[in-house]
Amino acid sequence: MSTIEELTQKIEASLDSIRPYLKADGGNVTINNISDDHVVQLEFVGACGNCSMSTMTFKAGVEAAIKRDVPEIKAIEVINLTPINH
Repeated sequence: MSTIEELTQKIEASLDSIRPYLKADGGNVTINNISDDHVVQLEFVGACGNCSMSTMTFKAGVEAAIKRDVPEIKAIEVINLTPINH
């Protein structure tokens, strides 16, 4: 069983694989919290915080990378995800 500190390191490594794409658009993502039951709370910062594409970026990029690299994580939430307007 991984400790929160180990999970944090694994998640940061996973996020580092996609950060160049976020930074190219003037944004980034940070870990806000990891609960004892392995639910991660992330926060989009910079341009990603209010981008209408942030939901797609999260699903296709961030969530996919974390699930692939850190299978111990049970769920991923973004505390400031911009809703898609239809």
